[in-house]
Amino acid sequence: MLCASLMPAAYAAEAPKPPSTSARASALIDVQSGRLLYSDSGDTPMRIASLTKIMTAITAIEEGRLTDTVTVGRNAVGKEGSSIYLRLGEKMSLENMLYGLMLRSGNDAATAIAEHVGGSEEGFVRMMNEKAAWIGLEHSTFKNPHGLDQEGHLSTANDLAKLTAYALRNPVFASIVKTKVRKAPNPFEPWDYSWANKNKMLAMYEGADGVKTGYTKTALRCLVSSATRDGQQLAAVTLNDRDDWHDHAAMLDWGYTHYKLKSLAKKGEPLNGYALAAGKAMSYPLADGEEAELSNKLVLLSPEKDTTAYTLGERGRLEWSLNGQAIGSVPVYDLGSPRLKLPDRPAASFRPGGMFSSRPASFGAALKLSLSALFGAKEG
Repeated sequence: MLCASLMPAAYAAEAPKPPSTSARASALIDVQSGRLLYSDSGDTPMRIASLTKIMTAITAIEEGRLTDTVTVGRNAVGKEGSSIYLRLGEKMSLENMLYGLMLRSGNDAATAIAEHVGGSEEGFVRMMNEKAAWIGLEHSTFKNPHGLDQEGHLSTANDLAKLTAYALRNPVFASIVKTKVRKAPNPFEPWDYSWANKNKMLAMYEGADGVKTGYTKTALRCLVSSATRDGQQLAAVTLNDRDDWHDHAAMLDWGYTHYKLKSLAKKGEPLNGYALAAGKAMSYPLADGEEAELSNKLVLLSPEKDTTAYTLGERGRLEWSLNGQAIGSVPVYDLGSPRLKLPDRPAASFRPGGMFSSRPASFGAALKLSLSALFGAKEG
């Protein structure tokens, strides 16, 4: 049974000793909650090479249509650096183009995607920066969709961790980045394209399920990796790291060892002293001793002021704080409310800063999302 109004402890738990890496900047994040577990020089703007393509992919997924046919233009053909060797006029679905982008880091694919989704590379870059601002990336500026060195094209380890947590909550993105091999039709040859993922973490680390490698002569080795163990997904970032595979394994191990997910609420669980129950489950990663620093409070709705939510069954929210900082909340309903029996809505996209929201790409998607939120229906 949940207990509201827990009092926080009068002391702060001692933070775990941080991991050591060879990186100039690094960060580790819990994907579900968005909690940044570790950061070293995490807000220092640096070159990020092909880690740029994380933003390229999620922008294209959210703003484009996977079934669209992308026609390869002159700007994409022969793009320097890594390539999937597209030809002028070649046609490929946006979905397959995204696999070429993320598995083989195709700079030609990045350009073709940008021109298709954004109308031009410049238009797509504007979309990337708008999305960065919306997600809450405070130290990132994108100048191109591929990550080739360009003055002012910079991000940080912390921003990339936040971006990755956001992107991994999208099932299409998550499926692409964990794929080890992808085949796609080749219109010019009798055989299919076959793209093997460059991310060695997928084979090296238990539970690995993403995300992206990167390298240029000035950015040097960059890596974002993710893994899931016992229902907890972590994502690690290193920039300019000569020993990134080893460092990522150590960072992920450190995260699983020191920040285990703690269940704070279960859907349908009654609140002690109230005829109310939690409307959804909530978990949060906590280090040893931090559980004593948790506090919560029940904020009840007014049937006069909050008429819509109240009419739809919500009676308030149970809000949690850790050492005085808000970390999340769940809605509460009357015991026996039919809302407790409805299936959970599709997972919302994580927006750093403790906010969760789904950003519809069209009016139709917004309407479906609104109906889902109001009535618990599945999106069409």
